[in-house]
Amino acid sequence: MAAAPYDREDGLQPSAPPHAVDAYDPSYVPDSVKTFVVHLYRHIRDKNVYEIHQMYEGGFQRLSDRLFRDAPWPSAEAVAPYCDGDPVFLLLYRELWYRHAHARLSPLTAAHRAESWTNYCDLFRVVLHGVVNMQLPNQWLWDMVDEFVYQFQSCCQYRAKLKTKTEDELNQLKQFDKVAWNVYGVLNYLQALVEKSMITQILEREKEGLEQFTATDGYDYEGGSNVLKVLGYYSMIGLLRIHCLLGDYHTGLKCLGPIDLNQQGVYSIVIGSHISTIYHYGFANLMMRRYVEATREFNKILLYILKYKQYHQKSPQYDQILKKNEQMYALLVICLSLCPQNKLIDENVSTQLKEKYNDKMTKMQRYDDEAYAAYDELFSYACPKFITPSPPVLDQPLTNYNQDAYRLQLKLFLYEVKQQQLLSGIRSYLKLYSTITISKLAQYMEVDEATLRSILMTYKHKMHAVDSDGKMVSSADFDFYIVEDVIHVVESKPTKRHGDYFLRQILKFEEMIGGLDKVQLD
Repeated sequence: MAAAPYDREDGLQPSAPPHAVDAYDPSYVPDSVKTFVVHLYRHIRDKNVYEIHQMYEGGFQRLSDRLFRDAPWPSAEAVAPYCDGDPVFLLLYRELWYRHAHARLSPLTAAHRAESWTNYCDLFRVVLHGVVNMQLPNQWLWDMVDEFVYQFQSCCQYRAKLKTKTEDELNQLKQFDKVAWNVYGVLNYLQALVEKSMITQILEREKEGLEQFTATDGYDYEGGSNVLKVLGYYSMIGLLRIHCLLGDYHTGLKCLGPIDLNQQGVYSIVIGSHISTIYHYGFANLMMRRYVEATREFNKILLYILKYKQYHQKSPQYDQILKKNEQMYALLVICLSLCPQNKLIDENVSTQLKEKYNDKMTKMQRYDDEAYAAYDELFSYACPKFITPSPPVLDQPLTNYNQDAYRLQLKLFLYEVKQQQLLSGIRSYLKLYSTITISKLAQYMEVDEATLRSILMTYKHKMHAVDSDGKMVSSADFDFYIVEDVIHVVESKPTKRHGDYFLRQILKFEEMIGGLDKVQLD
């Protein structure tokens, strides 16, 4: 599997979760697990991506549900005889072991988290510095990056809850916290995968027609490996996600820059990757006041989920798909309330919005405490689980700080909302006129002319943002300019696309006729 020799540094078996110590025998390997390991190892050696995917997506989940619903899998040392002791395969097996433990077992200690970190470091070092000749399914490679970021996020939340920790848990934190899941280490590994894979250059060459990365879904059909390239690709999405969790939205979007979201790409092949990419991309744009871009991308992904979610009902990620779907509807409501762009919303998405949030959207147009509370509620429901990456200070009185980052981001968001609400009145008046004098508008708004000019300039500022190319763009659905104390309003009217409407109706009628043809009349 890999030419580079490798020996596990600690040589230890994974620790059993506290509640399972008495019942769990890490050395016992059921026959079905032996068969699973033997076949998975053989398929990986043969580069049989289809069979690997079937075993990874289907077999592993079925065995987990049947045999290990509340218990860990057998240790890597126990299954080693069934894979010729292959060190790289055992790293992959441990990655699945710890992922299963994070998903199914609770509570996980600092020791478990540190062991998982060590395994990821070992695995990524083999990929970065070894000669890996495997072909793995994109789903597995995406899940690897996704789980790496999730476990970092989970560890940050775990160590930020200090009040209820026992003396033993605090001692474990002191022992492992300096080396495991350090924010710089996490970012460095993801960045190293991006750079070593040369994925940025590969995507650039693809634009010039010199590479076929997207056309082959990232796979290498000439006998090579897809692991480093695809891990590097997905690491860009992982970096976007981490920077969003840290509140650094500009850097997050910059990390995603090489991926063109206007085109189909490897990011959209795996549903979890597709949704995570657009969710974090849209959220980052929302927080940077790029409401039009956020609205456009949320609309596209929500329409996609609406059409295709039934095909993922048996997927292990189905519940997560539904949750992210609801969160993105909430974020879209925020975007449309702060910057109405109904022309960008598909008819089907608009129908869903009205069914879910019609009352809230009406409230959010007002300038009162009820509207403010609605923004608070939707943001709190739909935002990422922000993290404070710094390790705890254990020689001071113990306090929980797991909510600090969330409270800061909520405060910044609501401050922006309050400013926007103060400007909502000016928008209502300007929508009524094509021209109006400053003195007349000041009289309507019950402010002096100097204050009105200040409000107008503030509105201009708030409705403009810097796009990804560094250009200043407007997100308003109308513009205005002032000539000799007269305000001239220019409203952008979208071109009505009658053809799209008729095509939708034709498709509906064809479906109805097809359904009627299947009806058997007595």
